[in-house]
Amino acid sequence: MSTPSLALSLYPRLPIILQNVACSLEGLRVERQRYGGGYDALAQAATERASWNDERLREFRDARLRDFVARAARNVPHYRRLFSRLGLAPDDIRSLADLSRLPILTKDEVKADPTAFFDPTFQTRDLAWAQTSGTTGTGLRFRTTWEALQERWAVWWRYRGWHGIGRNDWCALFGSRQIVPLSQTAPPFWRYNVPGREIRFSSYHLSERNLPAYVNELRRRQPPWIHGYPSALSLVAAHLVESGTDLGYNPRSVTIGSENLLPQQVSLMARGFGVRPQQSYGMHESAANFSGCGQENLHVDEDFAAVEFVPDGTEGGCRVIGTNLSNSATPLIRYDIGDVATPIEGPCLCGRPGRVISRVDGRQEDFVVLESGARVGRLSHLFKKAVNIREAQIHQSKIGEIVIRVVRSAGWSAGSETVLLREAKQYLGATMKIQIQYVPELPRTTSGKLRLVVSDLRDGALLRSPKIG
Repeated sequence: MSTPSLALSLYPRLPIILQNVACSLEGLRVERQRYGGGYDALAQAATERASWNDERLREFRDARLRDFVARAARNVPHYRRLFSRLGLAPDDIRSLADLSRLPILTKDEVKADPTAFFDPTFQTRDLAWAQTSGTTGTGLRFRTTWEALQERWAVWWRYRGWHGIGRNDWCALFGSRQIVPLSQTAPPFWRYNVPGREIRFSSYHLSERNLPAYVNELRRRQPPWIHGYPSALSLVAAHLVESGTDLGYNPRSVTIGSENLLPQQVSLMARGFGVRPQQSYGMHESAANFSGCGQENLHVDEDFAAVEFVPDGTEGGCRVIGTNLSNSATPLIRYDIGDVATPIEGPCLCGRPGRVISRVDGRQEDFVVLESGARVGRLSHLFKKAVNIREAQIHQSKIGEIVIRVVRSAGWSAGSETVLLREAKQYLGATMKIQIQYVPELPRTTSGKLRLVVSDLRDGALLRSPKIG
């Protein structure tokens, strides 16, 4: 849900009761957009496809891909020029394997000339605007069809249904929107979206002083489903663990999204909420979607997007390259999503179809630059044994040196620091100079996310990372 559709300058000045009204009015608008019209048919079709085997899903995906590419090559300026330049016909792309004949597309290319990627045969009434968050300045605004928007939500609710979550269930949502004015210093640090059945908790007021108020509201309302950024939920869970209290009820499900899920966060949430978090992977561009299962793996939703895994030169790591089969208004073919995944060979023990992934490392993180000049990413495993950390962030301002900022939990000790330093030396080398800095809290991005690695170095910054293709 977006920020309430009253003028942004007016909303913070409203009484809290009217802010709740504004949230509910906006929630009603969003409900109609996501679930009106043909949503029910899309949701039913998506649910039926979940019972298909891998072969049938691949056939469905490739048939959809052929139609998608043919339309793009016929109507979209960028792809008309591309196929002509390469001497290819749309019929040359028959399956996922054939996509390698086309170059990989970057977000920068789309941003440089958005009209070149738009299909002008669509009517304005059939279109909505979509926008990515762009935590490192790489946000993208583009056109999508209403049907594509609704199909994305149908696939997301299919995953939620696997974990016992229904659309009528109330959700405690810890997201990015500044739903509570930053100037507010006393509870309630939440607002209600009644049509959407959401208690929208502010992620910007999660201080030690305020956490008891959050917990009391959860106890009072007892929402069966808790969802949000793992960095926010782990703070609540850590407070429960360290204060020796509980929620007074058992949430049915805890789900996370938008950030990398770190091992210590899984441990904290399991202890604090009494249930292990489930994760999924998706985006507004709809170029890929992965749904978590009971084995804590992720399954590619093969019916929704055409996803390729291109080796990135690290052990087991692959770039996630996607084609957004649902949105012909802005076709993104072989789109570099900017994330790294670790695929697993063979089927998952859960029995669900789709290729299997053990984890996704978001590319919102910068790199650590070693003394040799080598750049190291995907560092979440560095904290695997650091179970007494609430939050951590790696900061680098000089080659060969890093500062690890740590928000300690109650169980932290000198031994915990020793373990962390040992793990860091193991992954970054004995010559890396490492300083541990203890802080009360870590800064978030403007969209409320917590970045694991932040670099001040030109060679360590994410936006200088090499492009594929």
